[in-house]
Amino acid sequence: MKQRPRIYYTETQKALMWDRWQKGESLQQIAQLFDRNHSSIQRILSESGGIRPAQRHRSRLALTLAEREEISRAVVAGQSLRSIATSLGRAPSTISREFKRNGGQESYRANQADQAAWDRTLRPKTCKLVANRTLAHIVAGKLQLQWAPEQIAGWLKRIYPDDENYQVSHETIYRSLFIQARGALKKELVQHLRRTRVMRRSRHHSQKTDNHGRITDAVSISERPATAADRAVPGHWEGDLLCGSGNSQIATLVERHTRYVKLVKVTSKDTETVINALIKNARELPQELYKSLTWDRGKEMADHKRFTLATDIKVYFCDPHNPWQRGTNENTNGLLRQYFPKGIDLSTYSQTELNAVAIKLNTRPRKTLNYETHAERFSQSVASTG
Repeated sequence: MKQRPRIYYTETQKALMWDRWQKGESLQQIAQLFDRNHSSIQRILSESGGIRPAQRHRSRLALTLAEREEISRAVVAGQSLRSIATSLGRAPSTISREFKRNGGQESYRANQADQAAWDRTLRPKTCKLVANRTLAHIVAGKLQLQWAPEQIAGWLKRIYPDDENYQVSHETIYRSLFIQARGALKKELVQHLRRTRVMRRSRHHSQKTDNHGRITDAVSISERPATAADRAVPGHWEGDLLCGSGNSQIATLVERHTRYVKLVKVTSKDTETVINALIKNARELPQELYKSLTWDRGKEMADHKRFTLATDIKVYFCDPHNPWQRGTNENTNGLLRQYFPKGIDLSTYSQTELNAVAIKLNTRPRKTLNYETHAERFSQSVASTG
C-alpha cells in the first residue's frame, strides 16, 4: 500500500482539532476531517496531554512587523539609527538591539527579523513544581492517597494561606502529570487519578445512559422535600450499587448535606438481600441523620416499601433515564473507582475493608465544602443532634 505523505497542519487546522476535541469528539472523528488516521491527530494533541495550549500573543511593547518594515526602508534610504528611532517614537537603544539581533544594518530584513523575534519568545516557563521540589513531594504524596488535583490545590491554599510558594493550581498539577517534558511529577502518579488515561478528555466525551427496570409505586424525586433538594439540612441520602466482576456489587450511600460516604457489603443484588443490608445499615444512624433515600430505578429497590416500613425512611426515585438526578452519588461512585476499578471482584471485600475505604474517602478535602472533609462536616451534624 502506498504511504501517504506526512501532513504538516496549519495553526488554523490545529485550532479546529482542539475545538472538536473540547466538544467531545473522538480522535477518529477528528481525523476524518483531514482524511487521516487517528494517530496523526493524537500526535498533535498528546504534546500537551490533551490540554489546549494557551494562545500565544505578542507583547504590546514589542516591535510590530509594520515597524520593522519601516526600519528596513529607512536603512535602505540611509537614515541614521537615531532618526529611525525618532520617526517610530522608539528609544535608540531599541533600534540598536534590533540590528544586533539580526545581523546588523547591512543584512537587516523585516520579515526575517519578525519571525526570529516570534521564535525567541517561545521560552517555556519553569514549572512551579520543578522549582520547588518540597512542594512537588507534598503533591506526589497526596496523589498517592488518591486525592484529586483540585483537592490538593484547595488543601494547600487552606494550610498555607499566606505562603504562595506552597500553593499550586490544579491545572499545574494536571499539566505536570500529562506533559512529562516538564519533569515535575513522575508519570506513574497518573494511576492514582480518578481517570488513569494519559491525555485529558472533554467532559462531553461520553454520556452515561440508564437501562434499569421499572419500580412499582415509585415516588418521584420531584416529591422530595425542598430541604433535601437544596441540601439545607443533613439526613437526606443518595444510593446506588457499584458493580464488579462475577455479578458482585457493593451498595454506596452518600449524604447530600455533608457528602459523607457509607459503603455496604451486599452478597447479591436481588431485592431481598439489598433491602436487608440497607435496613441493617440504616439502624446504625439516628433518625435525625437519615430521613430519606434517593435511588436510581434499579430492580434491587423493588421492595422499597419494606425498607420504609422497617426504618421509617422515605425512598424517592429518579425519573426514568435520568440517573444524573442523584448526581452526588454518581460523582461518588466515580471517585470510588480509584479504589474499586472496573473488572475486579467486589465480593472479596469484607465490611471492615469497605469501612476503611470509606474512611479514606471521607478524610479527603472537598472543594464544595471549602476544602473541609466529609468526616469533619458529618461530625458537626452528629454533634448538633446529640
